[in-house]
Amino acid sequence: MSILDRFIRAKAFDRDEDSLAKTSEQSQDLVIVPMRRAHIRKIMPIEQQVYPRPWTAQVFVEELEQVRVGKRHYLVGTIGDELVGYGGLLYVENDAHVTNLAVHPMWRSRGIATELLLDLAWEANRRGCEAMTLEVRHTNVAAQQVYRRFGFVPAGVRKKYYENRDDAIVMWCAGVQQPEFVEQLRRIELDRI
Repeated sequence: MSILDRFIRAKAFDRDEDSLAKTSEQSQDLVIVPMRRAHIRKIMPIEQQVYPRPWTAQVFVEELEQVRVGKRHYLVGTIGDELVGYGGLLYVENDAHVTNLAVHPMWRSRGIATELLLDLAWEANRRGCEAMTLEVRHTNVAAQQVYRRFGFVPAGVRKKYYENRDDAIVMWCAGVQQPEFVEQLRRIELDRI
């Protein structure tokens, strides 16, 4: 990846979402913000490209209703006015389950999935979750590598989980509240610069 392909995410804790979006339009910074209903129309083309059985817009509406009651957490990543990726968490007791993590095919291999997962992992830590879990298609080696970087390890297989055809590897990341996990997240943040 060339230096021009690298981008540093806009971090502005003292700016509101509108000013972040305006700043992003003028640059190639990745900006990650909470998902809103207005994002769904831009999410759907990505969802339909990356998943053989995509969620419907109504599923995203229902998931966002769960955000309001504290049972979910969803983010979107934008570069300029283009939505390039999204991800979410579902909370189950003391664990966080990654429901989805998707990046537009044209924006892959630029660290966007890592940035989204980094924000999701920090959120799981802030919320007090003890572990994170997810399923990944057994053939998706690139995604498995990203997850391993965060400390996810294979914990089982769900046979024919995807479209009643492909197996899913169940991966777990324990110790989300441990100092070692926080240090790992900080190392990932430093590696992106």
